[in-house]
Amino acid sequence: MAATPNSAKTARVKAPQTAPKARLSKTAAAKPAKASPQPYDTPLFAAAAPQAGDIVAAADKALALLAELRKNLAQVIFGQDKVVEQVLTALLAGGHALLVGVPGLAKTKLVETLGIVLSLDEKRIQFTPDLMPADIIGSEVMEEDAKGRRSFRYIQGPVFAQLLMGDEINRASPRTQAALLQAMQEYHVTIAGKRYDLPRPFHVLATQNPLEQEGTYPLPEAQLDRFLMQIDISYPDRETEKHIALATTGAAPAHPQAALVPARLVEMQELVRYMPMPENVLNAIVTLVRACRPPEEEETETIRPAAALRAAETGQFIAWGPGPRATQALSLCVRARALLQGRLAPAIADVRALACPVLQHRMALNFAARAANIRLTALIDNLAGGLE
Repeated sequence: MAATPNSAKTARVKAPQTAPKARLSKTAAAKPAKASPQPYDTPLFAAAAPQAGDIVAAADKALALLAELRKNLAQVIFGQDKVVEQVLTALLAGGHALLVGVPGLAKTKLVETLGIVLSLDEKRIQFTPDLMPADIIGSEVMEEDAKGRRSFRYIQGPVFAQLLMGDEINRASPRTQAALLQAMQEYHVTIAGKRYDLPRPFHVLATQNPLEQEGTYPLPEAQLDRFLMQIDISYPDRETEKHIALATTGAAPAHPQAALVPARLVEMQELVRYMPMPENVLNAIVTLVRACRPPEEEETETIRPAAALRAAETGQFIAWGPGPRATQALSLCVRARALLQGRLAPAIADVRALACPVLQHRMALNFAARAANIRLTALIDNLAGGLE
């Protein structure tokens, strides 16, 4: 697309020498160089359409790689085994995660460490009220060649990464938050009618402070639904805090080492989708998700009698509930958790363990629930406890 100067006095627009500055800080400047991960020699799958034996063999290889991955993470992240497992579950399921916790609980450190051990191209965006969508997805600039012809050139934003950290995502305006909607769901962005595919794998790990509300913008429901899981991070126990104090304030703090290449992560994500889904687990997932919606006549039919009463009682406190995307999310997450724990198929225990992280940001309580001092997580646990 070219333009001709209107007059001789028209100012020439020179091509920029460097990309415009966005609120982006690559963590590579503050972290040690990545060590070489295990060489990528042969794929996990020997065949294009793996059979049962191929899946078992691939799961054995993946389990060994995941053990090395968790070992490297444990050198830097202490006492957050449940959080690490949930984040790895989200990544193996091919999704995004929202990390919620007060400052100082190693949310940023966890994302940086994951970028190192997984050998991912990691970038960070510090969300602020004046952040613009172009600071995330990039923008077009006009440049002029030697013959005086002008054209637009697209400069990619920090969203073009394999692991994108959105720090304090609720500090940006809804307009800026919406810049991630297409990228998180469709894995590409559209600029001036042209599609630009994002690198694969692509994951967004965003952080949010649950305490500070001044100068923040709550994430809209459509944005929250893009996150596969909401992972709540709590304070460490006493012994872990002592370990943190000693390990991080010494003369030689530990540095993580690379354990995987991105291609291995993609293969593991494919393996998760090949894992079988037992009929009773699938029924439990659908039953739970439907029970988390405002009640309809048939909603409690498939729950056992004792749980049916609980579902009828809790349904009156739900303003709106999760959609079918929550069913898809649970179906992937339970299989990913089973793989992390060395099992070839998920169980109902996986559904109970992942019910809150997958569902709590996809539903809301009404005024009656708040008046009765009912917590959302307690309501979900109550419903998940009735599954069989």
